Amino acid sequence: MYSAMILEGKRALVTGGAVRIGKAITEALQAAGAEVVVHYCASADEARALSPHTVQANLQSLEECSELIDRAGPLDILINNASLFTKDRLAGSTPERVQREFSVNLFAPMELTRQFAAQAEQGAVINLLDRRIRANDASCLPYSISKKGLEELTKLSALELAPKIRVNAVAPGPILPPPGNSGEDFRELAGNIPLDRLPTPANIAEAVLFLLQADSITGQIIYVDGGQHLLGNGV
Repeated sequence: MYSAMILEGKRALVTGGAVRIGKAITEALQAAGAEVVVHYCASADEARALSPHTVQANLQSLEECSELIDRAGPLDILINNASLFTKDRLAGSTPERVQREFSVNLFAPMELTRQFAAQAEQGAVINLLDRRIRANDASCLPYSISKKGLEELTKLSALELAPKIRVNAVAPGPILPPPGNSGEDFRELAGNIPLDRLPTPANIAEAVLFLLQADSITGQIIYVDGGQHLLGNGV
């Protein structure tokens, strides 16, 4: 018989855990009593300001990715948050650009999940998706395909790793403006949101904590997007 995961004393790895949504997830886990290993690629100062436990790796490198779980472990929780986003249409989607995006957004989470499962007696994995998995956004083709692939990985790994490990996902909508954009400009760019308010990084972190503690849920996706996924391409 399984009981709800108690986060107090658990050890978690959050990829891309030093900034933006990753930072909110890191802080929420710490507030719940978990020990968080913060993975970063270039944000060393931000990572070390958040946690005494940090690990650097370039997730585009198969070798560095393959060593990450051993360097961070032993682990009870894996949060695949790190991602790469570029605005590439089909004409600009060269094999090199597609490979780079898939390496971070799909291949790294797959390898980390595989290695996590090999070292965990029980545990939980959360993948960060995107509300675009319910739309067809041709302006960011490699990104959209990689996140749709991660959605399928979530479901398939949930089946394969049950009952030992639960695998779920959170699909954010527009959360934070990219560097250089004001909040007002970003709200307009965010498009139609049925609830008429932007989700926050804290909202994403709340959904992550819920899924970690929901012991009867696996293979599920929670959309934190103000209802945008219901509109498909009508955003």
